[in-house]
Amino acid sequence: MASLISRISIGIVLLSTATGAARADFSDGKMPDGTYHCEVYLLGMFLNLGDITIKGNVYTGPVTFGAAQQGYNYQMDANGVISWLGPLGGYTAGGNSLSLTQATLDGQSPPSFDIIMKQPDGAFTASTCTKADNP
Repeated sequence: MASLISRISIGIVLLSTATGAARADFSDGKMPDGTYHCEVYLLGMFLNLGDITIKGNVYTGPVTFGAAQQGYNYQMDANGVISWLGPLGGYTAGGNSLSLTQATLDGQSPPSFDIIMKQPDGAFTASTCTKADNP
């Protein structure tokens, strides 16, 4: 019986290791460099919230028109949770605050992250920023 439990435990460990390998690897603590187009689905349509550009551990934006003003650092933990270490446009203006930013790197789709913003009235809004194709 102990041998069976031991084999099952080893199988579970191997399965979780294989699943973890297929899952995104956030161990380097950063998103792939590039421009991420942010939008929210509201009232039956997608609304553009601007672009966030990431290079290394620095981000700029979001920018809807013109150029970004300044770059700021960000951090990402091993679970893909991003902490922005500077302002994030309208997400952090006018009484809005960030609740959570979760990255997704699944290998099948372009890299992306979801930003959950808390509005002054207590409501939450979610937007998705997806890496644009860079020629």
